[in-house]
Amino acid sequence: MNEIDRYIFRLTAASSPDRPFWNRESIMQGKSAKWNYIDGCMITALLDLAEITGKNEYSDFAEEFIDYYVREDGSILGYNQEEFNLDSINEGRVLFDLYKMTGKEKYKKAIFLLHEQLVKQPRTATGNFWHKRIYPDQVWLDGIYMAQVFATRFAREYGGGDYSDIVAQITNVRKYMFDEKKCLLYHGFDCSRKAFWADKETGCSASFWLRAIGWFTVALADIIGYMDSEKDREVLIGIFREVIDGVAQYADPETGMYYQVVDCGDRKGNYLETSGSCMISYAMMKGARLGVLDGKYAVLGRKTFDGICGKYFSVDIDGAFELGGICLMAGLGPEDNKQRDGSYEYYISEPIVENDAKGAAPFVLCYTEVMRMIKEDKR
Repeated sequence: MNEIDRYIFRLTAASSPDRPFWNRESIMQGKSAKWNYIDGCMITALLDLAEITGKNEYSDFAEEFIDYYVREDGSILGYNQEEFNLDSINEGRVLFDLYKMTGKEKYKKAIFLLHEQLVKQPRTATGNFWHKRIYPDQVWLDGIYMAQVFATRFAREYGGGDYSDIVAQITNVRKYMFDEKKCLLYHGFDCSRKAFWADKETGCSASFWLRAIGWFTVALADIIGYMDSEKDREVLIGIFREVIDGVAQYADPETGMYYQVVDCGDRKGNYLETSGSCMISYAMMKGARLGVLDGKYAVLGRKTFDGICGKYFSVDIDGAFELGGICLMAGLGPEDNKQRDGSYEYYISEPIVENDAKGAAPFVLCYTEVMRMIKEDKR
């Protein structure tokens, strides 16, 4: 555990709001600082860590980081509502906690600014949000995580507890994107069937990308944790159990990890991937802790976390801890990027990096769940 604490210290000590060490995508592409989901994942994890450890250093860091982006009038550095990008909503979930912690009105103003986007967000014929303006009629699994955890918190605290739209959108994902034979979810669904990557009959993409499924499982674990309507929770719990049962059968027997293309095992080029494995591990452990998954998933989730530590958590020649095996990015299209076609060959072609928050943040979240287990065992 001391090694993981040292790793988390490295992530924060080497980061500033305008150049976070964990945002490898931004650094590698030379992007300027802006509001983004990658940073949101890490700040979410740090706030969770502050809660379980009681260490203010993590929450103080989170507040300082977010303060750089959120102005007094609630406007947000680098945020463009007209892009209708669901990724931009994700970081907003931390604003609820920071507002409760500090009472700063700018956080509440920013919450309502982001919620305004969801009110205006274009929708598919099924009623689901478009993933982005540049992806018309498309639903991506990760969009559920990016938008619906925030939407759940807003509904609970400012929306009178109306979760009907959230439940409907998730139910549609199950309806249109779940493969009954493989018991896995496809990465994307094009309601119009026009995208070059979409099957002309089903509208779904071609493969089962691990991190997409991982995002969805984390979304369900978190949404169920926040939702206070038993009727709505029961619907989502049923979907959560089905998805977890489905993906669990593809776990690597030795490490408990999962492959980049989930159902293709050790096919040439495929590999055990860190970020999606961490997400599923976290979802399993949290789901078991919440009492909505069978207790066996606490054990399986812990095995996955331990497997990740054994395979990809290591020390470099300078004595610094590294977390490897992280797929840098993957997506579907747009139309002028035919490489991103949802094929097996595409997913295994994306760069594999170390320390990116898409892997490091769920790794920290897994760590918090392990700490909760240990505390519970000591009682």
